[in-house]
Amino acid sequence: MNIEIQRVGKNKKYYLSHSYRAGKKVKKIRVYLGANLPKEELEAKKKEAEKKLRSRLSATEIIHDPLQTVLSSSELEELKTLEAKGAIEIHHLSEEEWTSFIESFTYDTNAIEGSMVTAREVKLILEQDKWPADKTREDISETYGVAEAIKHIRKTKVPLSLELMKELHLLIFRNSKTFAGKFRKKGEEVVVADAARNIVHRGAPSTQVLNLLKELVKWYEKDRKRYSPLVLAAVVHNQFENIHPFRDGNGRIGRLLLINILLKHGKPPLNIELRNRQDYYAALQAYQKEGNLQPMLELMLKEYKELRKMLKRKRIRSSPIRKSWHYWMYEYTKKTGFGSFMPDFDQGLLTQKEFNKIIRGQTVHKLSEKDLAELKKFANE
Repeated sequence: MNIEIQRVGKNKKYYLSHSYRAGKKVKKIRVYLGANLPKEELEAKKKEAEKKLRSRLSATEIIHDPLQTVLSSSELEELKTLEAKGAIEIHHLSEEEWTSFIESFTYDTNAIEGSMVTAREVKLILEQDKWPADKTREDISETYGVAEAIKHIRKTKVPLSLELMKELHLLIFRNSKTFAGKFRKKGEEVVVADAARNIVHRGAPSTQVLNLLKELVKWYEKDRKRYSPLVLAAVVHNQFENIHPFRDGNGRIGRLLLINILLKHGKPPLNIELRNRQDYYAALQAYQKEGNLQPMLELMLKEYKELRKMLKRKRIRSSPIRKSWHYWMYEYTKKTGFGSFMPDFDQGLLTQKEFNKIIRGQTVHKLSEKDLAELKKFANE
């Protein structure tokens, strides 16, 4: 924000202005401060105007709820800009990568809702059926349930339906909740409270749950070709959370529906991580209170970047060249005692750059001419 001065005859007119980018265009908003202002009054007016300008600026950053109104051309342009920044066109997951994703998603989505099962324990439960002795049967059952639910949405051809919502709920909670797979009945109302027991959300009245869910499905069917997969997934997820159709477990079902919409439109899955829980709650609040979809879209793009990083790391570590290179170096260090990088070998963290440094002799370790020749030969294979 900066002060602009316009001279009109003998008068000086002061404005507080701010430039911002809207799609491909740069726009400016200004607040009039007054004319011929002394320094102290100018500073006072500036502070007051900053509040007005921020309010107007925040209004320009809102992408409104497409469920309630058709998005404007400027909002659609802003969406294109957001998606371009997110660079979400990444390769689809291999089966090995799906296994890693399922374990990460299962841990994060349950932990967001209070599960005490750790990421390592999730891996042991799903891969080896090893149950941690200090965790509840309910938490363990829901760990299996989330993994099964993801496998189910990979197979189903249904993008969105009331039956799908109930199927997913039943898969996750069939061994932990008596109401698994059943929407709230008349008189069953829900509220969501924070740690201080302040009410942060009230679910839709039980008498309206079915009609609101049917309206959501109808909207999706009508506009599925109008909007991008990100918008469709964000609206379905956010509105589902607003309705809160189940007595409990709505967060996990909503995040599964988000993944399902993305998959059915040719996009990779997406995981809302535990570490981003506060951003996630803030995005839900922005949608609920203001009808603002942008915070959720920005969070989704952020999570796509994290997914891309995760896949890149795993592909490097699991590539045949990396595996053979890693094994050769590991065996070499055992034979020669050249072992300062051993922890990195064990964890698969030695980079190609570090490997090249070893070959060029740019480390404290000096290799024999014979060993160096073998390393160089290996590196060129």
